[in-house]
Amino acid sequence: MRVMAAPRKYSEELRDRATRMAMDARQDPETSRGAIKRIADQLGIHPEALRTWVRQAEIDGGVRPGTTTDDATRIAELEREVRELRRANEILKTSAAFFAAAELDRQIK
Repeated sequence: MRVMAAPRKYSEELRDRATRMAMDARQDPETSRGAIKRIADQLGIHPEALRTWVRQAEIDGGVRPGTTTDDATRIAELEREVRELRRANEILKTSAAFFAAAELDRQIK
């Protein structure tokens, strides 16, 4: 069963554009101070949202240490798979115990 993600407040295009603008502004020492807040205000984005996007872009670009978006996606997929396998194992253990008990009952009679 897949759970649908919540709708995004900001479009992917706006997110990419804002992130690019903020990263470019932070490169220039004259515009770097307050760049995230200024760009967020210009584009109508919450500054913390933009700061988070920039941080993740830096991680994905190898500039900052952390878990990349691709790695986080893969980890989530693997965790989901582990949950499904554990659930299947529990079902198999329960059914094996049930059939083993039924076989013992049949042999005793």
